[in-house]
Amino acid sequence: METDKLQIWDFTIYHGRNIYSHRPVMKMVVDIGKFGDIPTMDIPGFNEKLLAAFPGLKTNCCGLGYEGGFLERLNTGTYLAHVLEHVVLEMQFMLGYDVRYGKTRVVTDPSVYYLVYEYENEVCGLECGKAAVFILNCFIAGEEIDISEFLDYLGKVSLDAELGPSTTAIVEAAKKRNIPITRIGHESLVRLGYGKNSRLIESTLTDATPCICADISSNKQLTKALLCDYKIPVPYGKVVYSEISAVMVAKQLGTPVVIKPFDGNQGKGVHLNLNHESEIKAAFAEASKYSGGIIVEKFITGRDFRILVVGDKVCAVAERLPASVTGDGKHTVRKLVDMVNLDENRGEQHEKRLTKIKLDEVSLIVLKKNGLSVDSVPVKGQTVTLRENGNLSTGGIAIDRTDSIHPDNAELAVRAAKAIGIDIAGIDVVTEDISKSILETDGAIVEVNTAPGIRMHLYPSVGQPRNVAEDIVDLLFPTEQACNFPIVSVTGTNGKTTTVRLIQHVLTQSGKTVGMTSTSGTFIGEKCICKGDNSGPRSAKSLLSNKTIDAAVLETARGGIVREGLGYDLADVGIITNITDDHLGLDGVETVEDLAYVKALVVEAVKKDGAAVLNAEDKMTPDILERVKVKPILFYKNAESAKQFAALDCVRVFTQDGWIKVLNNGAATDIIAVSEIPITCGGLIDCNIENCLAAVSALYALSVSKDIIVSGLKSFDYNAGRFNLFEVDGYRVMLDYGHNPAGYEQVINTCKKLEHSRLVGVIGMPGDRQDCAIRSVGSRCAEAFDRIYIKEDIDLRGRKKGELATLFYDSIIASGYDKKNVTVIEDEMEALKAAVADAKQGDLIVVLYENKEPLQQFIESLTQTVVTPLTHAAIKARHG
Repeated sequence: METDKLQIWDFTIYHGRNIYSHRPVMKMVVDIGKFGDIPTMDIPGFNEKLLAAFPGLKTNCCGLGYEGGFLERLNTGTYLAHVLEHVVLEMQFMLGYDVRYGKTRVVTDPSVYYLVYEYENEVCGLECGKAAVFILNCFIAGEEIDISEFLDYLGKVSLDAELGPSTTAIVEAAKKRNIPITRIGHESLVRLGYGKNSRLIESTLTDATPCICADISSNKQLTKALLCDYKIPVPYGKVVYSEISAVMVAKQLGTPVVIKPFDGNQGKGVHLNLNHESEIKAAFAEASKYSGGIIVEKFITGRDFRILVVGDKVCAVAERLPASVTGDGKHTVRKLVDMVNLDENRGEQHEKRLTKIKLDEVSLIVLKKNGLSVDSVPVKGQTVTLRENGNLSTGGIAIDRTDSIHPDNAELAVRAAKAIGIDIAGIDVVTEDISKSILETDGAIVEVNTAPGIRMHLYPSVGQPRNVAEDIVDLLFPTEQACNFPIVSVTGTNGKTTTVRLIQHVLTQSGKTVGMTSTSGTFIGEKCICKGDNSGPRSAKSLLSNKTIDAAVLETARGGIVREGLGYDLADVGIITNITDDHLGLDGVETVEDLAYVKALVVEAVKKDGAAVLNAEDKMTPDILERVKVKPILFYKNAESAKQFAALDCVRVFTQDGWIKVLNNGAATDIIAVSEIPITCGGLIDCNIENCLAAVSALYALSVSKDIIVSGLKSFDYNAGRFNLFEVDGYRVMLDYGHNPAGYEQVINTCKKLEHSRLVGVIGMPGDRQDCAIRSVGSRCAEAFDRIYIKEDIDLRGRKKGELATLFYDSIIASGYDKKNVTVIEDEMEALKAAVADAKQGDLIVVLYENKEPLQQFIESLTQTVVTPLTHAAIKARHG
């Protein structure tokens, strides 16, 4: 039933590179109801309301490619879904995000569309999508709406979802060194890098900071005790728990004193230069809001300095000045604060270089202490202090003093950080002059802070900015090697699993701990840490977070690419083994060309100095090469197929005279004789030769030595679930995961080369394959097998029970196959048992399985069963 408004059907968030863009995007599916046939120019008042609310749309380019293109489309006729795309992008742009990419396409004529749009802030992108639909529905209905209210709300929720300023600066510094970034959750926790060198960081708190050290730094009295042990000057004081105790300690120490929470931060509850009992009581009451224990310590006269220690060195020094206003003889303190807060560099929290000054209870106390109120009118030039501490988070400003620090003070700051055990520390020092040693001026270190903010160093109000974020990244990743984590991503129709296994096995020979994701599970070395089909982006992300691995080899399947994009940023090597007509009719992939477009993302998302490995014999390779931005490596068995690429500047990996060879810059290198590679069965299994060529291409691109490549290929003699042959008392059983027309063809061609009296097939296919593909396999099986058992998968993937078996049976019988030799047994295990019960001497039973383990267990339970490696000795080359 058609509706008279837009409705959202679905949202998909692509966090990384995807089939639409190499930037994060969102995909929204909407139904525009009865407006599927009505352009917006024919909706009364719609275009006028739209442009009045979003005047920036007048300059949008749209697909026409020039400024004002979208306005032209509005005037000549366009539809609501297209307008929605532009409004979502415009709203994000109005909120400060530089987003430009979008596209809109029909899903079902005339009213269901999908629109894809870029985002930077996930919450902002999602909420703008929802708000835009609501706003356009109001325009359709002729209702008035205040856009500013939406923008205010969206600005607040977007701000809450942003990384903090320190984390943002570190992330940007990491990107400059090409370190991949993974945000974890919606807070400021991010992972920098992959595998064993990856690091977690939140603000400036790193995974190298022990919890106990962070706890110590939060306890100011305990911190002072440790610093005293290291002979580092600190102010003397005590912890109290009552107002009367605070007054007594202040008298013992002698005024002025400082009162502060013993485990506070950001200057909250800190009160300085207290001289009178009433001030001490008021300060105690305020500080008690933040902690049960309150420190009363001797007030150190001087200026407030923050020293940033990163590792073993001081990276920056800032003098911090408390929030203040300057009188003009005309305006009240309250108005002066409002005027200062108009500065575009001041934000509500930490989102900008400075924070807005807030007139709160603390400010009122400070004003009262100085004989003022918010309604006082300071004389011209009078500085009115509104805080006693200089924290930027309470409206303070910073002056860079990095070049002024005395060597003694720098050494003491580093010693203080090490005494507490913090790798990145903010050392607060009070002294009259930071250029003089505090050992000689009665200055002191008053606090050691874990996770110090770095805004004051990045954006001082006065002085030279210090890019301390780069220093932090350099601490976490001291060498370029620490930044480099090798990734090989493999996609294609067939051969993916074997290829990733080969590459992982060879890389392991070089001494690396190599992680692998595949359709058979996730592995660290030889250990399976997660069973099942793990060829999607979530499995890739999970593996890349593992701190034990030196490299990763990822099987990257079509479905995950379409639904979620890639699970990594850039690979060192991207491989496409081949592309044939499999999985068509799913997720909008209707043709082989569509499939090639999806899988090409794997060879697009490669580092600048990486490699794209492609099959020269695949008909889609010329089209894919147009999208490749790095130097390609082409592999092939048939030299004729590669002639079309004769002029291409590339590395070539091929077979010639029974050898795998590499040709680069005109020089050919013999790698290994095909007959020496066990899984090629003496060169008779063509598909495994191709898989070896793809693997050698990747290994060569990774600069793996020839000796290791040869050793690894020779020692890879068992490929679980692929051409697995079992000797069973006079007949043999083969298990293989052929599940599409090309896979069946490979299995049949191999079996033709195996000695047998009868070739028996236990066949089936996944239910999400097209009917024509199932019929094609059925016809081919009728040609190849002497006896056929038809079974069905447990997971029917949307089919009705018996539907697949009927398709197979009808296509087999239609090929003229004898009905007596074909049996339908839907249960996979029961079908195998029937084939075994009917086995004759010399039979070869081939099972194209869904679930290997129970079948293998059954076969191994039979008497005198032996697993036979499929080697040249097991094959009889038929027909001479």
